[in-house]
Amino acid sequence: MNSNIAAAFTPFETLAAQLIPHATEGDDGSHDIAHILRVFKNAMRIHATEGGDGEVLAAAVLLHDCVSVEKNSPLRNQASRLAAEKASGILAGLGWSDEKIAAVAHAITTHSFSANIAPETLEAKILQDADRLDAIGMVGAARCFYIAGRMGSGLYDPADPLAKDRPLDDKAFAIDHFPVKLFKLADGFQTATGRAFATERHERLKTVLDLFLDEI
Repeated sequence: MNSNIAAAFTPFETLAAQLIPHATEGDDGSHDIAHILRVFKNAMRIHATEGGDGEVLAAAVLLHDCVSVEKNSPLRNQASRLAAEKASGILAGLGWSDEKIAAVAHAITTHSFSANIAPETLEAKILQDADRLDAIGMVGAARCFYIAGRMGSGLYDPADPLAKDRPLDDKAFAIDHFPVKLFKLADGFQTATGRAFATERHERLKTVLDLFLDEI
C-alpha cells in the first residue's frame, strides 16, 4: 500500500515512500494517510504560487501528524511539539542536515491550532494553511462529525441547537464545534493563496450547517 500511495505524492514520491511508514499512528480516520495526502495537495497548490522549499514542506506535511493525540487528551496542545521531536529523529536517521531538520521541525511545531505558536517561515505558514484548509469546507464538516463520533458526542442539542440559551459545548454536541472553532479558522490564514482557498471553503462550511439546521 505504501508504494501505491507514495506515487500520489508527486514530485516527492521517493521521500513519501520513506516517510509514509512513520506518518500516522493509531486508528484516527481524521488524521490518517488520506488526510496527509489532502494536506499535501493543499500545500503544493499554495507552494506553486507562494514559493518556499518544496522538500522541507513535503517532509513537514508527511510527518506533521506522526504522533497521535486524541482531541480530548490533556496532552493535545503538546501534540505538534511531540511530532516535531519524532520527525527530527526520523530525518536525522535519513541523513538530513541540521538546518533542514530544524526547518521541518519548526513547521510541524507551529502548524497546530492547539499549540498557538506563530509560524515564522514560509514553509511553516504554508503547512498551517494547508492543514487548516482540511478543517473547513465539506471535508472539514465530515471530519468534525467523525471526531464527534469518536468522542461520544451528540450531533446537536435538540432543545437548543444554536445554543441561544446555553453555553456552547463542542465536547457534547458536534455542531457547536462550528462556532467554537471551525468558523474562526478562515480569518487566521497566513498566505494570500491560502486565504483565497479558505474563503471558498468557509462559505461551503456555512452552507453545510445551514442545510443541517434546515433538516432538523
